[in-house]
Amino acid sequence: MAFAAFRLSRAFRSTMAAQIPNGTRQISFSSYLVTPKELNEALKKNPPTKISTSPRVIPLCAAWFMPNDPEGRTGIESFRQSRIPQARFFDIDAIKDHDSPYPHMLPTCETFAEAMSELGIRRDDEVVVYDTAELGIFSAPRVGWTLRVFGHPNVHLLNNYRLWNREGLPTESGDFTPVEKSNYPVPTYDSKLVISFREMKELALDYGKEGAEEVVILDARSYGRWAGTDPEPRPGLSSGHMPGSKSMSFQELLDPETKTYRSPEELRKVFEERQVNPTLSIISSCGTGVTATIIETALAEAEYGDPNLRRVYDGSWTEWAQRVKESDGLIKKVKQ
Repeated sequence: MAFAAFRLSRAFRSTMAAQIPNGTRQISFSSYLVTPKELNEALKKNPPTKISTSPRVIPLCAAWFMPNDPEGRTGIESFRQSRIPQARFFDIDAIKDHDSPYPHMLPTCETFAEAMSELGIRRDDEVVVYDTAELGIFSAPRVGWTLRVFGHPNVHLLNNYRLWNREGLPTESGDFTPVEKSNYPVPTYDSKLVISFREMKELALDYGKEGAEEVVILDARSYGRWAGTDPEPRPGLSSGHMPGSKSMSFQELLDPETKTYRSPEELRKVFEERQVNPTLSIISSCGTGVTATIIETALAEAEYGDPNLRRVYDGSWTEWAQRVKESDGLIKKVKQ
């Protein structure tokens, strides 16, 4: 398919706007999470034009549904049915490492640059990633995190498209107009935000041993999948969890009705109640690396833990369960 068109520190949250040479002002949001009202105002102040070379605000739809979605929904169909005007569609199933056997591994730097070019996004554009109205916050944090890994300077997350619809803000539907291709430069890859299978296995083998590195592994899957009592959505894949991991379903971090992120204070309380030690390295994981980033974003919003010690396990459970053996003690299950 063709591509359609943090620690989030106090410094990152600066409200200062950048001066653009032609005299216009670049829109700048005050925080990583953006409200529907803020995005709508920014789009009205910065309407897209074909002749302007100034940085733009680009809504980027990251709609995605699980492969076993009971209604058979797909991201591109959701995008066609309802989207923010002038939005582009980031296809998680297409913009990935095509040489990997695992579903959503990060793309190469070259693949990422090609995708951004096809989407017509320029390096200086301010990108606001958003989800579906049906699911609320779900896959957009993954795309926002991906842009951060590849060093895109201005990335934000809409909190969220469900509220955008409820507030009666503009939407469009149907086929989308192809965008003019940009020339996005090949970026560098920030490996500090990612942890590999090799390192995860070393941590698991050392877990509980005297002198071993202490880490916190937070698993965004449902408790049943973490416990090994419920099946994985991918046939043939064992459920269970890594040694030392904690179950933290991503739903705990969202408002149960609107599916927006809870407030920073509420998020902090969740982590404290679950006894997540903020002084340790914190690793987020899930099924395929998508909802793990909901945890990572929540940690950032709550300013919980050292941002230099927070990473996402890209391959997550799908890679883990295919590369280790339960007989080796690397797949744990809760005894019934």
